Amino acid sequence: MNLKDYIRSIPNYPKKGILFRDITTLIKDEKAFAETINQIVKKSKKFKVDKIAAIESRGFVFASAVSYLLKKPFIMLRKKNKLPAETFSVDFELEYGTATIEVHKDSIEQNDSVLIIDDLIATGGTAEAAAKLVEMSGGNVSAFIFAINLFDLNGSDNLAKKGYHVENLMDFPGH
Repeated sequence: MNLKDYIRSIPNYPKKGILFRDITTLIKDEKAFAETINQIVKKSKKFKVDKIAAIESRGFVFASAVSYLLKKPFIMLRKKNKLPAETFSVDFELEYGTATIEVHKDSIEQNDSVLIIDDLIATGGTAEAAAKLVEMSGGNVSAFIFAINLFDLNGSDNLAKKGYHVENLMDFPGH
């Protein structure tokens, strides 16, 4: 099954010049979604994983299913002011703005190996912020797994240059 066939491309969304890669067409097809999860699970078995973290919100779709299958705790990395207890917080740059993500301070323990899953990597700013949250919490990033890599935006390369292991299921140009 070619998962790329299930990704819809939407030009000029959310703003002019962005070519948005839409996963809703992938996750609404039960066979394509199952294959996506199976591929992520297979890739994740290469790494020591104590916990699985995902970036709000589309990363939750994939990571929660993987967490269930691997029987590992699931940690939500959420937008600012969405978590009720005490948090660590990181500000970062997006391709089209700035944002903040947070994690509960009691989610990750010292030396936990954390696999970070998200739907897509573009410039890598959000992923790098997620890694900082894991590390601020005392954990280690075992790897990143993305469904989609926008290869010409260099996010995967930027993470690799910082010493992180990066896997993805499919590559698309970002523009």
